[in-house]
Amino acid sequence: MDSELPSSIIYEEEYIQNSRGVKFFTCRWLPEDQPIRGVVCLCHGYGVDCSIYMKGSGVHLAQAGYAVYGIDYIGHGKSDGLPCYIPDFGELVDQVAVYYKSVREKYEYRKVPKYLLGESMGGCVALSVHFKEPTAWDGAVFVVPMCKISEKTELPPALVMTAMAWLSPVIGTWPIIPANDVIDTAFKDPIKRAQVRANPYAYQGRPRVKTILEMLNASRKIESNLDKVSLPFFVLHGEDDMVTDPDASKALYNAAKSKDKTIKLYPDTWHGILVGESDEKIANVFKDIIAWLNERSPTQ
Repeated sequence: MDSELPSSIIYEEEYIQNSRGVKFFTCRWLPEDQPIRGVVCLCHGYGVDCSIYMKGSGVHLAQAGYAVYGIDYIGHGKSDGLPCYIPDFGELVDQVAVYYKSVREKYEYRKVPKYLLGESMGGCVALSVHFKEPTAWDGAVFVVPMCKISEKTELPPALVMTAMAWLSPVIGTWPIIPANDVIDTAFKDPIKRAQVRANPYAYQGRPRVKTILEMLNASRKIESNLDKVSLPFFVLHGEDDMVTDPDASKALYNAAKSKDKTIKLYPDTWHGILVGESDEKIANVFKDIIAWLNERSPTQ
């Protein structure tokens, strides 16, 4: 139980185990004093977690009447695995899809809509989950989604990347990829930036070889399949984002065959629009997300 939570919210944690014995941390924020309006399943970004980093999302949405669920990926947060090592992006997506299917199928949620909310790399995860089960979800919120690797991202030369791909069975776990400090470039407000740094589950080392290769392949797969996105969605992006590309969110909006789709770009904001801006700007983002959800989640 989190003593800092509003009394109107129940917070719970649980570990689950897959068929290979890998333990995954899961958590949930539930509204205590109002009917559940819908279910929101969180997909967090690279190098962060659900229980601390995504806490604001859980609290805001639960206060609005949504049951909010999170799972830490392998190598992330409190789940098993080498920190920030993604050996297989497809298996990561499979685990998320299996767990969230079990959430969707809970008896108490049979009459309410179910949504995905993916931030950054989690946007790529959420889109991949959607592609696995195209009609399973009632909608999704994509926050600064990783639909492609931004041209602003510094990567090793193509020849080096090819060599690393060949050598990945040997050096895949090595944290050797040069990279800008993502925390410095993602979170605009210095106080919020310091809070992210203080999170013991926020990875602050160099990216691992296999992780970067898997993220590149996953984002390229998403980029080539944007026209297959069919569920209702709301995509949000900071105009000054230096981590993921606002133009990629525009491409998602333009290419998707969804009949119900919305896009909003926020001026003078960076990548961390859910946690890294001023309190006022963060509140406005959640106000927009909740308004979008409420329009599609009629009260019982």
